[in-house]
Amino acid sequence: MAPPTDPAPSAPAAPAGPRVASVADVQAVADARKRVIAELRKRIIGQDDVMDLLMIAIFAQGHGLFIGVPGLAKTLLISTLAEAVNLDFNRIQFTPDLMPSDITGTDILEEDKATGKRNFKFIKGPIFCNILLADEVNRTPPKTQAALLQAMQEKMVTAAGNTFELPPPFLVFATQNPIEQEGTYPLPEAQLDRFMFSIRVEYPSFDEELEVVARTTGGSQEPIRPVLSQGDLLKFQETVRSVIAAPDIIRYAVELTRRTRPASDDAPPVVKQYVSWGAGPRASQYLVVGAKARAALLGRPQASRDDVKALARAVLSHRVLVNFQAEADGLSASDVIDQIVASIPQTTI
Repeated sequence: MAPPTDPAPSAPAAPAGPRVASVADVQAVADARKRVIAELRKRIIGQDDVMDLLMIAIFAQGHGLFIGVPGLAKTLLISTLAEAVNLDFNRIQFTPDLMPSDITGTDILEEDKATGKRNFKFIKGPIFCNILLADEVNRTPPKTQAALLQAMQEKMVTAAGNTFELPPPFLVFATQNPIEQEGTYPLPEAQLDRFMFSIRVEYPSFDEELEVVARTTGGSQEPIRPVLSQGDLLKFQETVRSVIAAPDIIRYAVELTRRTRPASDDAPPVVKQYVSWGAGPRASQYLVVGAKARAALLGRPQASRDDVKALARAVLSHRVLVNFQAEADGLSASDVIDQIVASIPQTTI
């Protein structure tokens, strides 16, 4: 009788591929968007494009820079969003005398009454929250603006030689007045690049302004109801990352970004003539993840070329630096971006 043989070793299991969002997952994201928008509508009238970009930013884990004159409900929009998604919210009014420690926190000398020993204790600043509103962010010097750099990129704060993690999700929404420049400091390019979107907040239409005045000068407003939890939002952010972006969509996003650079062989004439500096790779990343978020929020499990095109201005305009000739000819960064989008034929990608 032949001796029993050992069973053949089983082949190692193939590594699991990246998770792909199901139709049900994506529909849950789209339903969440509708619930949040319904709450925002209790206080915000009009501003459809602004709210769409805000929704994309929060579900794509991106920061947003809101540019508009005073009185357009930028601060109200962000604070209402924080209530609707039930997140911890802090607002910092940026002023010329604001110090980095006023944002990140500071050490205080604390005495132990039992032993009489003194030790330094770190008191966390207002940056330790889920949604931080940096109001009029360009009114503080670059040294203080830089206090946000590590937090926005790495979701951490280093203070007094120690590193502290920020609670997820962590999002920075900043406001900026485009008209009044006295007493302001331009945001450094490194700071601007950390914002996923630059969002222009325009004046309301006549009918919208009528409704704003009628609603805000009447009785008490309807309270905001929390419609998402912190856990829900984190789950939906994961779903967005697992939305499909086909290789040709990624290639299209990279092509758009590379055409903003004057030294690129593919840059159109308008870029070579009017642009001093183009967008970096972070723009391509934000175009793709933003397209995924837009698709999911509209109930689609796959990002499209149109999703990328719809976000081109918001992602690229604050990353494209136009020269003096562009200003003299009345050409803005958004105008240049529109021409870049038009320069790529449908059949090339």
